Amino acid sequence: MPTKSKSSKAKKSSSSKAPKYVYSFGNGKADGNGKMKSLLGGKGANLAEMTRIRLPVPAGFTISTEVCTYFYDHKRTYPPALDKQIDEAIHKMEIAMGKKFGDVKDP
Repeated sequence: MPTKSKSSKAKKSSSSKAPKYVYSFGNGKADGNGKMKSLLGGKGANLAEMTRIRLPVPAGFTISTEVCTYFYDHKRTYPPALDKQIDEAIHKMEIAMGKKFGDVKDP
């Protein structure tokens, strides 16, 4: 029985990974940068870049333009991975801001 090489495992695991649709920024870290305007839009790319160079930008996230393309290419539905990625981005934002969405004691 043939064995799989390490490289074929890496290819398989990376190909099964969902595309990245949500790009977070905050606390001086950003998933994107200013050169990603076609993917993040002008505002999203600039917010990522300003965060990256440590300008005071509140934490947040940008949903990529690929979601719009997916939406129209797939009968006006969203990518299956989008909800999870948004939830993760909201969690990152809550940590960065020291707040929790919907917290009645500290809105």
